[in-house]
Amino acid sequence: MEQSEFNWRTKDGLKIFAKVWKPEKEAKGVICLVHGMGEHSSRYQHLAEFYINKGFAVIANDHRGHGKSEGKRGHTVSYDKLLLEISRLIEEADIRFPRTPIFIYGHSLGGNLVLNYLLKEKPDVKGVIITSPWIKLAFEPSKVLIMLGKLSRKIAPSFTQSSKLNASHISRNKKVVEKYTNDPLVHDQISSEMGMSIMDAGDWLLNGKKKTHVPLLLMHGSGDQITSFETSKQFSSNIEGDVTFKEWEGFYHEIHNEEEQADVFNYTWDWITSKF
Repeated sequence: MEQSEFNWRTKDGLKIFAKVWKPEKEAKGVICLVHGMGEHSSRYQHLAEFYINKGFAVIANDHRGHGKSEGKRGHTVSYDKLLLEISRLIEEADIRFPRTPIFIYGHSLGGNLVLNYLLKEKPDVKGVIITSPWIKLAFEPSKVLIMLGKLSRKIAPSFTQSSKLNASHISRNKKVVEKYTNDPLVHDQISSEMGMSIMDAGDWLLNGKKKTHVPLLLMHGSGDQITSFETSKQFSSNIEGDVTFKEWEGFYHEIHNEEEQADVFNYTWDWITSKF
């Protein structure tokens, strides 16, 4: 396995960190990975190693305001800037692995972004994998907080505060939780613009009939206390096209970081190979 890092500059001047994992032989396919809120791409090393062993490459970036990328922690000037990162990631995959099947993989915030990107931009990819998407949270934020969020978005969009994420809810595996808590690149900050734009994008996904032009695999743990399992189930039953919904009974938010992660990886791989 080979690993390399690279950067690109956004139009508004931020340096975005990205990395590539690739097999020693020519890649059979490539996964474009889009990570979740407050985390970073290097947390997916084990996932990348799984796909490398299958002959696939993986490419990922840290969102602006995340990981090793520049930008105020937990902030974006607009939701569209995050979608542009996905476009650039796909471009980089196509340059590095020409004429190779591309799959997009989005987790949590990344799931929200990739679903919006899929339905709005209709990218030329082989399929899309979504895990634990932030379409809605697993709990209902108070109306007061929503009102304050909308107000501060207008007058101070870059104002950030703690997301108050309970790290013990990411996985039932205590070692994963401990590593997450002690990771210096993980943060719990979220700005008014970031938070409200993600909620708006989630509402858009649920508003009206949607159709995917490529195969879509959506997976969610029924024990998720961060993003809504029931909303994912509802969304997958309403969207038209080649859609597979997989429930992981009792799993927490990061289904790829549970003790049974091998089952998740193998199920996903079987789905991918069925779409070649």
